[in-house]
Amino acid sequence: MENAKNKASIQVLDRVSVILRVLTQHHEPVSLKVIAAETNLHTSTCHRILTDLVKLRFVYKGSLAGTYGLGLRFLQLGNLVRDRISVRDTARAGMERLHSLTKQTVNLSIRQNDEIVYIDRVIQDRPGIQVVRTIGGTAPLHNTSAGKLFLAEDSSEQIRAYALRTNLEKSTPNTICEVNLLLEEINRVKVLGFARDDEELEVGVCCLAAGIRDDTGKLVACISISSPASKIQESWIRELKHTADDISSHLGYVPTHGELYVPPVYS
Repeated sequence: MENAKNKASIQVLDRVSVILRVLTQHHEPVSLKVIAAETNLHTSTCHRILTDLVKLRFVYKGSLAGTYGLGLRFLQLGNLVRDRISVRDTARAGMERLHSLTKQTVNLSIRQNDEIVYIDRVIQDRPGIQVVRTIGGTAPLHNTSAGKLFLAEDSSEQIRAYALRTNLEKSTPNTICEVNLLLEEINRVKVLGFARDDEELEVGVCCLAAGIRDDTGKLVACISISSPASKIQESWIRELKHTADDISSHLGYVPTHGELYVPPVYS
């Protein structure tokens, strides 16, 4: 008897799922007739389920009689889930895999005004030379790989304003201190889809970074590899970008404008 009830419950959930899937494929409210046809369910079955979904605010009735669309309840639940997703928690597994591959420090950073803030890191357990960015530490946007990615989200006018505010403070002989050169560098970042810091923040240290986006497409964080300049490897770039894409995917990001998401391959 219990098994029969369970099967019936699962069948109802399957039908609800099919109906909701049809509604997601239409931008405007859909007629009951169309819903029944596209779900291969009887009209009376569709009507009964839709009536319950309307009561729960998952579906609303359209202005035309007999039409239905997705309700605001999904928006409310979606915002709740998004607020509970921590970029730091979501990124941790990818950071650890990237660290295992490169044996170098892997950082997670966000933007705060004209600086980046390091919010997490994975470092070597064993003693040895390693590059460590202190959690909670900050660095200027223009001389860090992650910072360049955030600047790439800004317009040329905003970047020029940043240069005026900060005077493009020099950290090493390699720091970009001229606004036109910075604009050229940012254009390269946009084309390549990743950024690098060639001893621009600290002499002897290089860094590669890729961006992490949320479900709205906003750049919310960057993952980066910090390494002694003598050990940096171009082969890390592919895995770095794959890792960032994978984290973005878990945050709900869907590539647009012809972008193609390729799942990461870890060796």
